[in-house]
Amino acid sequence: MSDVVDAIRIIGISGSLRKSSLNTSLIKLLKEKAAPEILMDVVTLDHMPFYNEDSDKAPQIPTVEEFRNRIAISDGVLIATPEYNHRIPGVLKNALGWASRPHDNSCLKGKPVSIISSSPAFTGGVRAQYQLREALISMYAHLVMGPEVVLGGVNKKFVGDSYSDDNGLEFVLCSLHMLREEIRLRRSTTA
Repeated sequence: MSDVVDAIRIIGISGSLRKSSLNTSLIKLLKEKAAPEILMDVVTLDHMPFYNEDSDKAPQIPTVEEFRNRIAISDGVLIATPEYNHRIPGVLKNALGWASRPHDNSCLKGKPVSIISSSPAFTGGVRAQYQLREALISMYAHLVMGPEVVLGGVNKKFVGDSYSDDNGLEFVLCSLHMLREEIRLRRSTTA
């Protein structure tokens, strides 16, 4: 088999809409560092409509259908979220609303998921991470367990496009590799 066939395909979802989002920058950095073992599809949520159950029917809204399909065809999901007012951003909650449908059969059901939270504050978005974990559990996502990845003072760790905290980056990469190993384990048990 070729490396591309063996590669793990992950969708990396940024929970921020900012043009200069540190979460989006972090996912792009991880995409670069984890290749070629992990192929990451970076997704931002700036084109997602507000969830409305009346609109959640055939034919699907194209951006929603694409989002759901990208999750469905991935081997796993990495979500990087900031913390706003002790919570996940509304745009991420909204996107998860779309991904959680249909209930009991969402594209996240059984899907291995890892979470990174970040904040300029020293707490690193721990409250947002907790809230996100609770939401994902209700969708029957398979949370990959391990040390929680919370990045405090993240705004001081990016200098342009480079990340200045090598130890912190290694920690985040270890979490990503735990996601990869969970996916490999699943592949070996279904082969």
